[in-house]
Amino acid sequence: MTDVELRTARIPEDAAGGRLDAVLAGLFPEYSRSRLAAWIKAGDVTVDGTPARPRDPVLGGETVVLRVQSTVQTHAEAEPITLELLYEDPHVFVLNKPAGLVVHPGAGNPAGTLVNALLHRDPALAQLPRAGIVHRLDKDTSGVMVVARTLAAHTALVAQLSARDVHRQYLAIVVGALVSGGTVNAPIDRHPRDRLRMAVREDGKDAVTHYRLRRRYRAHTALECRLETGRTHQIRVHMAHLKHPIVGDPLYGGSLKLPKGASEALITALRGFRRQALHAEVLEFSHPITGQPVRCQAPVPEDMRQLMQLLEDDALAHAAAERARQ
Repeated sequence: MTDVELRTARIPEDAAGGRLDAVLAGLFPEYSRSRLAAWIKAGDVTVDGTPARPRDPVLGGETVVLRVQSTVQTHAEAEPITLELLYEDPHVFVLNKPAGLVVHPGAGNPAGTLVNALLHRDPALAQLPRAGIVHRLDKDTSGVMVVARTLAAHTALVAQLSARDVHRQYLAIVVGALVSGGTVNAPIDRHPRDRLRMAVREDGKDAVTHYRLRRRYRAHTALECRLETGRTHQIRVHMAHLKHPIVGDPLYGGSLKLPKGASEALITALRGFRRQALHAEVLEFSHPITGQPVRCQAPVPEDMRQLMQLLEDDALAHAAAERARQ
């Protein structure tokens, strides 16, 4: 289904000499420059009644008519799946995604996804690319996500992500007792042989992760990781690259490592942790319409909280035993 809306504007005099596509981006900021260029090329933009090309210079004072075509972008079915919202207004949703929830429908997951849940919450999201989702989390990564509810908000949020103006902080429990924080600056791309995995590659895309210690245990560490870029599996790949993979990671975690002399409760918890211990904890961005700062925090999920408590108990018990032996 396609709805058509005619938008009219007057090109300002001081825009004389500018390219049409650039001028339109200023007149209609709710639409991306690539979308405007596609409409120009399709003949859906006229300048004083005449079709034009994206690179054509403007004179100033012309009347431009934009034929906006609103087409259903997402054809998934709406499903009544409960969502935990951290923030909501007419322009955005911010939600806490649980571990195990797939973001987009696909061959193996045609239903029961975040997109299906969002369409039930707001059917108008079907008109937006990817139902308004501007960034994703892996199925078994929990935490905070922002979803645009309008095309203008979607365009602005995508631009913020591209400019690296969105603060994304994660909590990760990794194997090994790190002594300090640091930065991983290592490009990432698809693994050359295993298409399900990503890998650090010299010919990969720029990828930067900053990390600092939150709590060091005997043989594990809780880290705060901040994304400067947003590559697929970025934190998981970078931590494995450091030889400190995320606990429970089925793709990059390697063999199970148990602290020497660990309690049965901790051993059971580590053996039973079947997803990557990674949680998107904090998201900060400028509101796409008002420009005001928005900060949302998702509480640590129960499985990670329990694991961290057991690691803490283990560290305290062994420290007490060490003191008793002195």
